Amino acid sequence: MDVRDCVAVVTGGANGIGQSICRSFAREGARHLIIADIDEHGARQLAHELHGTPVRCDVSRETDIQHAVELAEQHGGVDIFISNAGITTKGGVEVSDDDWLRLWNVNLMAHVYAARACLPSMIKRGKGYLVQVASAAGLLTEIGSAPYSVTKHAVVAFAEWLSVHYQKQGIRVSCVCPAGVATDFLDLDDPIHQFLHMNSVTPEQVAEVLLVAMRNEEFLVLPQPEIREFFAFKTQDYDKWLKNFARMNEKLTRLAKKRRPVEGE
Repeated sequence: MDVRDCVAVVTGGANGIGQSICRSFAREGARHLIIADIDEHGARQLAHELHGTPVRCDVSRETDIQHAVELAEQHGGVDIFISNAGITTKGGVEVSDDDWLRLWNVNLMAHVYAARACLPSMIKRGKGYLVQVASAAGLLTEIGSAPYSVTKHAVVAFAEWLSVHYQKQGIRVSCVCPAGVATDFLDLDDPIHQFLHMNSVTPEQVAEVLLVAMRNEEFLVLPQPEIREFFAFKTQDYDKWLKNFARMNEKLTRLAKKRRPVEGE
């Protein structure tokens, strides 16, 4: 699909990857952008610059996503919906139920709400594009965060399901799985994020890779090509892959302990 003359909704559109996607779509001649973000001020600023429509959107609320889609209908309907907004938290099984639910709603259910809102009109027109921004954590794992890893795996699974069920009705699906991206999302005081930063890409690079993938209607979008190799190795020797990640976890845990300040410092 060519984004020229398309109407697109981008969640988390005011910052990071979302902002870069909005800018790249504007350069490619998108007809109108709905910039949806919980950062209302940021959305307004970018919308003013790109002549789009800003909307405050908490993606964990289905009504907010429905409202963004309704705004797009005023410009001819949603051709492309980019489900980009996401959050993280550190920790494993000890993470509170509230935080698990918060990540579940933002990182997964927001994608469900978007598809639910867009699919009827897309199916009626026989065309449309749903982009799910997941993470390499959804193909591999996120050592520092069980909730993030689990919810991003769920996004990949949901994107696969959408593609299987709707491609014959003209709906295209892409699933974006970057590893480290040089945004505020990376906590450079965290050894795990420092490791990700070593091979990080810019948000602009993610946006450009996505544009190429959409033109070719490719499902899996990997801004870092090496992730494809890691993913292939996982499927070839699952036990060895798990052992390698366990060793990496031990190494990063030791680094984190060394960096932890001693009481009284």
